[in-house]
Parts: sequence; structure tokens; C-alpha cells
Amino acid sequence: MGLNEPARTIRVDIGELVLDGFERIDRDRLSAAFQTELARLVRDRGVPLAADGGRAVDAIAGLPALPSTTSPRRLGEALARAVHAGLSGRGEPR
Repeated sequence: MGLNEPARTIRVDIGELVLDGFERIDRDRLSAAFQTELARLVRDRGVPLAADGGRAVDAIAGLPALPSTTSPRRLGEALARAVHAGLSGRGEPR
């Protein structure tokens, strides 16, 4: 983006993020890591599916399995990368 180009706003609304097998994880730390990493990915790489003015994705399936011992920060970052991949057309829409 050049200096004279207006900044684009990309809005990602996630109504629900379901994690099976992670009952004892610190949800606040996971959420903070997820939001920080997803914002970074969107800022740095954009969202190709939104390039034409917007698109809604109801659900993304086929995310990689993660061990339940993963730290909240690492899990949040991994989830953000998986969600960004889905928003970029590399996931499996459900």
C-alpha cells in the first residue's frame, strides 16, 4: 500500500470458536494470543477472499489437530493461522 492510498478496513467477526478437549486452558490468554496473531496476519498478508469487497464464511473445518498440552499462547497462534488460512481460501469450508 502506497503513502497516498487509503488504509483498508477488514473486519473479521467470529461468532463462536469451539475447542474440543481443552477444558482446562486459560481462555483469556488463548483469546488474546488468537486476536493478536490474527490481526497481525490480516495486516501483513490481507484476506484474499475479502479482496472483492467482502465475503462471509460460515464455518471452517479441517483444522489441524493440536495436543491438549499446548500452551494457551501457542494454541491461540496456531488457531489464528488456521483461521487465516481458511479465510484465504486454503481451508475446508463447511
